[in-house]
Amino acid sequence: MFIQTESTPNPEVLKFLPGREVLGDGTREFRTADEAAASPLAQVLFDLKGVERVFYGPDFLTVT
Repeated sequence: MFIQTESTPNPEVLKFLPGREVLGDGTREFRTADEAAASPLAQVLFDLKGVERVFYGPDFLTVT
């Protein structure tokens, strides 16, 4: 799978575009590893050193 990355106005945030639906309708934000328990992907991302926030959009995700 090819995942495109984009910078954002916030230099601490990266946007990832996987080229497929991520969440469908709406958005979802995970601010802690405990909140990420609802999402296997967010759980794995919080295991990476320095990850502070994961945000899902319909067809993208951002990581702070």
